[in-house]
Amino acid sequence: MDPPKVKSVRLRGVEISPPLWLAPMAGITHTAFRRLLLEEGWAGCLSTEMLSARRLKSESARSSPFLKRHPSEKPLSYQIVAWEPEHAAGAAKWLTAIGADVIDLNFGCPAPAVRRMGGGSKLMENLEDSARILQSARGATNLPLTAKTRLGETLDEGKLRDFCQMLEDVGIDMIAVHARLRGEPYGRRPRWEWIGKVKEWVKVPVVGNGGIFTPEDARECLRVSGCDGLMIGRGAAVKPWLGREIAREVFGLETEDRAVDLPALYRRFARLLEESFTSERRLGRLKEFTHYFAMNYPFGHTLASKVQVAESFEEAVSRAEEFFAKALGGIV
Repeated sequence: MDPPKVKSVRLRGVEISPPLWLAPMAGITHTAFRRLLLEEGWAGCLSTEMLSARRLKSESARSSPFLKRHPSEKPLSYQIVAWEPEHAAGAAKWLTAIGADVIDLNFGCPAPAVRRMGGGSKLMENLEDSARILQSARGATNLPLTAKTRLGETLDEGKLRDFCQMLEDVGIDMIAVHARLRGEPYGRRPRWEWIGKVKEWVKVPVVGNGGIFTPEDARECLRVSGCDGLMIGRGAAVKPWLGREIAREVFGLETEDRAVDLPALYRRFARLLEESFTSERRLGRLKEFTHYFAMNYPFGHTLASKVQVAESFEEAVSRAEEFFAKALGGIV
């Protein structure tokens, strides 16, 4: 069976075409990375890193490293994690005022620190708390409001169905499903068929997430799940051009089919970091990106380790250049 021929998803007044979303990733999905994706032909909806609803009002929309945004970054979804209704409402109202295109609520983060506060995947265990948070956010904005979730603690159809139907009933506009249980590692094959179950239970668009690293993966996820769109996380960090390939090969858009010069792409990312962040905020972000980007090389662990031990941004870039000079190829 061929994957569904979905060309776009409309969320209130925002059209996502093709129906391709960037997954929020801590230390990765900042403005420099998003601009790199756009330069590499990304088509679809971009995302911020996960933002604390409680702390948002103390951040500067212009200078905060978590909120900086280039005019080209549209549409952009701002993901918030909240465990108290008043913070969810305040964040939704504030993000609406600063020009967010979409607001995403995190119901899937498995990080212990987030769960201890009662947020992320912990909220899947309490429908009442989740509903109150969602109601508060929904009442504070007319923007598209989406939710990102996982399959839960265990494979329990009843609990997952009740949770997703609650999201729809309270006013969510789209559900993105990371097709793994809370405790499952990324190395475990995602359960795309469970995304299909969610698709059967709700009428709002359902987006599949997890384990998509190639256009073939994207087609298979759509085929198995019947979902309305795809969300790409680590695959985009490894291959920033992946969105262009999926847009062309899976969704049929006319995008440029060009070779990728890996060293040149890395250098461009470093320059975007310099343009976007103060000196003390560049090194950590370069190290995060290199962890994934190095997977393009047979001996990429050498690149990752060399950059990881660098004590300055300039040293990290120099170490990467040394690796590129010795590496074979570099064009994919």
